[in-house]
Amino acid sequence: MKLANRLAVCSWSLKPEGPEQLLGYLKTIGVPRVQLALDPLRTNPKAWGKAADLLRQNEIEIVSGMLATVGEDYTTMESIQRTGGIVPDKTWEENQRNIKQIAEIASQLRLLLVTFHAGFLPHDEKDPGFAKLTDRLRQVADIFAAKKIAIGLETGQETGEALATFLRKLDRPNVCVNFDPANMILYDQSDPIAALRLLVPWLRQVHIKDAKRTKKRGTWGEEVTVSKGEVDWKKFFAVLDEAQFDGYCCIEREAGNQRVQDIKTAKEFVVRFGEQKAKE
Repeated sequence: MKLANRLAVCSWSLKPEGPEQLLGYLKTIGVPRVQLALDPLRTNPKAWGKAADLLRQNEIEIVSGMLATVGEDYTTMESIQRTGGIVPDKTWEENQRNIKQIAEIASQLRLLLVTFHAGFLPHDEKDPGFAKLTDRLRQVADIFAAKKIAIGLETGQETGEALATFLRKLDRPNVCVNFDPANMILYDQSDPIAALRLLVPWLRQVHIKDAKRTKKRGTWGEEVTVSKGEVDWKKFFAVLDEAQFDGYCCIEREAGNQRVQDIKTAKEFVVRFGEQKAKE
C-alpha cells in the first residue's frame, strides 16, 4: 500500500469543538483517515455521540482510537513522571472506570486498536513500581482483550530497551506499540531509530511527529513541524520497510497555533517522500 494511503490525522491535535469542525479540518488537510480521541465521546456524548456516523458518511475512516488518563500534568518532566498514565494510585480507580467505558465505546465503533500513555516505567525491575505497572497494565489489556481490541503503548518515557524488556515480562499478546519518534527526542531518551528497530516485534502504528532534543538535561525538548527536527525520516521509513510494516502513520501535532497548516505540511512531506522513494 502506498504511504499516502496509510496516512491518518490525530483528532486531538486539531482541538475540534465537535465532529463537524473535525470533519472540516480533515477535508482542508486532505486526509480521509483519523485516529479518534475517544474521551470526548465518553464525557460529551451530546456533542460527540454521532461522530462516527458523521465521519463515515463523509468517507472518513477511523483507523484507531486514543484514550487519555486523568490528572496528567505536562508542565515539567518531573510533573508528568509523577502524574502520568495509570501509575498514580490516587487516579487509578477513576482511570479504571473510564477505561472500561472507553473499551465499550471502541467496541461499538468496531475499532481494533486504542493507544494511550501508560506512564513512566521504572527501568529497574526490582523497583516496586515495575510490578505495580505490570499488574495494572495487564488489567487494562484484559479489559480490551475481552472486546478483541489491541492496546498500543505510546513510546517516549523510557528507552527502547526498557520498553522491550517490559513487554516481554508483561506477556499480553494484545499489547503492542504505537511508536512516536519525536517523543523519544522530547523526553531525551534513546535514539528513535535504534528504539524503533528494537520494538518492531510489537509495532502496530506510528505517529508522524518531529522534535529537537533539549540542550538542558531534565527539561523538555521542542516539538517542531515535521522535517524541521531531528527525526531521521529516511532511516525511519527504511526500518518500517525492512519490517514490512503495513500499519497506519498518524500525523500528530501538539504544539504551535497553526496546527491545520502544520499537519498539512507534514502530509505533503510524507507524500513527497513516498513518491520519491517509489521512483528510486
